[in-house]
Amino acid sequence: MTTATAAPTVRSRVGDLAAAQISRWQEGYLRDSPQEVAALARLRRGAGRDAGDLPDLWTLVDTAPLHARRDGVRPLAEEELVRADNALHAALTLWALHQQSRGARMHRPHSRARPAGLGAAVRRLMPHDGIDEPVRKRLVRAGTAPDLTALSQRLRDLIVLLRRADVPLDYGLLAGQLYTWQQPGGADTVRREWGRSFHAGQQPAASGTNTPDDTPSIPDSDKDAS
Repeated sequence: MTTATAAPTVRSRVGDLAAAQISRWQEGYLRDSPQEVAALARLRRGAGRDAGDLPDLWTLVDTAPLHARRDGVRPLAEEELVRADNALHAALTLWALHQQSRGARMHRPHSRARPAGLGAAVRRLMPHDGIDEPVRKRLVRAGTAPDLTALSQRLRDLIVLLRRADVPLDYGLLAGQLYTWQQPGGADTVRREWGRSFHAGQQPAASGTNTPDDTPSIPDSDKDAS
């Protein structure tokens, strides 16, 4: 007897594609591969900017898998493709900013044992027994962004803080949330997810502290000068 498998949602497809592309670049970057180093330098110039502002990135942010026709997976409508492209652009460019000159993996998949959602990551910037109000307000401000471009700009400020503290983030999860954000009522859904994630992230991370499977941080280097 064959059990039918549910078709993946658009959100999950966007998240999986972001995670796959970032993982490939990340591993190459950590090996100091010239191709990935150059890709990261190009990508991070788009952090906080609209996807249409930098045509140079169109060849890097590959949405071709979303156009592919596969059994059991419907082709996306034009509006879905636009949202997917916007979400991928935002997530990939923010990761590039986050990964700059870091020797640890700044994209790390979320798990219940090791939460890596945005709320949990922001919580790790705070003392274990208290709340850093300015940091909390940055997360709240991101949650009240009027559109995706403003959200990306506000997330950029948070990513700079996470990068300084070597706190990783699940960018596949974030890409899916940025896709949902653009749907009617989606912002409320994502804000609730960030709130739950914030309360799940109870273990703070001191600056420069890495989890066991991360490699040590490296200082800024010439490869990130562009």
